[in-house]
Formats: sequence, C-alpha cells, structure tokens
Amino acid sequence: MKRALITGVTGQDGAYLAKFLLEKGYEVYGTYRRLSSPNFWRLQYLGIFDKVNLIPVDLSDTSSIFEAIKTSEPDEIYHLAAQSFVGASFEQPIATGDISGLAVTRILEVVRQVNPEIKFYQASTSELYGNSREEGILNEETPFRPASPYAAAKLYGYWTTRIYRDAYGIFAVNGILFNHESPLRGLEFVTRKISNAVAKIALGLEKELRLGNLEAKRDWGYAPEYVECMWLMLQQDEPDDYVIATGEAHSIRKFCETAFDIVGLDWQEYVSVDKRFMRPLDVKYLCGDYSKAKNKLGWEPRTKFKKLVEIMVKEDLNRWERWLNGENFPWDAPNYPSEVKILTRTLRT
Repeated sequence: MKRALITGVTGQDGAYLAKFLLEKGYEVYGTYRRLSSPNFWRLQYLGIFDKVNLIPVDLSDTSSIFEAIKTSEPDEIYHLAAQSFVGASFEQPIATGDISGLAVTRILEVVRQVNPEIKFYQASTSELYGNSREEGILNEETPFRPASPYAAAKLYGYWTTRIYRDAYGIFAVNGILFNHESPLRGLEFVTRKISNAVAKIALGLEKELRLGNLEAKRDWGYAPEYVECMWLMLQQDEPDDYVIATGEAHSIRKFCETAFDIVGLDWQEYVSVDKRFMRPLDVKYLCGDYSKAKNKLGWEPRTKFKKLVEIMVKEDLNRWERWLNGENFPWDAPNYPSEVKILTRTLRT
C-alpha cells in the first residue's frame, strides 16, 4: 500500500485529493495547523475525516516538518499548504513569503536528508504569470511576472522545486494550476463569495453583494478534476512541470451574471463595486493552455464554466435551506463573523 502525505489536507484541494487517494487504496496522512477552532469541515463533508491520519505541523518550523515526514514515511508528498489568498498577501507579505515560499525549501531539504526517493508535488499557481499577457493563452514556456506577494512567494517555491530536481535528482514537479473552484472553496474567494451571496439573496437573507474588480478574467475549472492531475504528475517516468487549466477565460462580471441567472434574478439589481475590495495591483487576465497535460498525462477538463457555477450556487442554496430547516451539518459559514450575524438573526426569527 502506498503512503501519501498531504500538507494542507483541510483545504479545498487537500480534502478532494485525500478522497481521491483513499479511493486509489493509499494510506493517507495529512498535515493541519493547530487552531483554537478546528477546521475539519471539508473532510467531514466528504465523509473521510476518520480515514485520514492527521498530523499537526507548523510550516515555519523545520523540526515539525521533519517529524511529520518521519511519522508518515510517505512515498509521495503533495505540498498544498500555503497562505493562498492573494488579497491577504498584501496585508501579510512577510508571513506569506515564509509560509508560501520558504516552507517549500524546508520540506525539500528534509526530503533530501531523510529519503530522496520520496516524490514531491509543489502546488504552483497561475498567479505566477501576473500581467504577462492581456490576451491569448499561457503555457509552461510563458515568462512569469508576479503581481502580488503571494505570487512572488510561489515563484520562489516553483524555482526551488526545480533546483532540487536538477541538483539532487529528487522527483519533484510543479503543478501550475489555474483557478479551480468547488463548493469546498473558502468564503474569502470571490467565486464562493458570489455563490454564497446569491443563495442568501434568493432566500431573502441578504439584499446586496459588494465586489471589487468585475472586469478581471480568470480560467475557472472544477477542483475535484484538478487533483487527479496532481496524482498523475507523480506517476510519470520523469518529473516535469504542467499547466492545468480549461483554456477558457471568463470575467467576474460573467460569473455574477451566470450565478444570478441560476436563481432567476438580474445580477445588476444586487451587485455593486466597493473600492475596499480592490487590490493594490490586480491581474487582469489569466487563461491556460493545458495541451501538455493532455498529451503527456491524458487529462482534459470535463466540467464547463456554466456547470461549475451551477454546482456551486445550488450547493450553497442547499446549505442555507438546510440551516433554515434546523439541520446540523459540516459547513464553513459558522466560522465567518459576517455569516454568523445572519445565522444568529435567522435563529432569532
């Protein structure tokens, strides 16, 4: 039986990947941050909480990483943990550089010293490209131009992964994943912010949705399909880097329009632009070319944009309806102060 260690197993990708690997017959270990309020709802939502071996880890502490790798003795490491919210990286640039950048070196250095036969996956990102293009699609050869502290930290991790591959012969790969969403996305991300707000507005729980730049275009795919690529990359004969995307870009404005259409509402009556949500420097356009992944990994995206939006909106509608009916279930809304106000108000009424 193969053993895998997933850093950040409580996140969207970590939870889906854990489920995928368990179905493949792996013994799965997952790292998480110690918090006063445990954040295991995604693993519970997928019904795998009791099947994952959980290890608390501090990515700023090399000895903590060493203990996790010694305990799990993995064949494969999937490094997904990071400060992954672009907006927050402007507010916490140093912490982002440490956790999203330097932690990659800490893990790879432990791998080099403990067992260089471990295969390593680094979660790279389309944010590496920044504003390198305003049209056309981006591939593995397109130059990077990071436009946020998050992207700069991830660029460090990207090159560190390649350096350890070339210098020490470690099977280390970069998955340059473009935006990938699902009902497990955190509420701080714009897609889930939209789908959650649409559900609340449709049910009469909220009256408006405030957003930042509506013109930014992104290549949005379905997260459960993207984690398959992470695994495929580590099953190849030789390590390499791959862009994972859909080849289509849509604006945040279009995401809003599509989401409100699903519940029969006109988005323009509810959405307004709020300068507080504008980033100091924003990426205007990201669209990826997944042809290398198609040719070498045999992978193609299956869920189109409209279907993705529909999946997210309907699941958030379902959650709020279940809450209103008094059900108790794994969910993230109770962890956010803005949502707690609404939850408390509905309980009172």
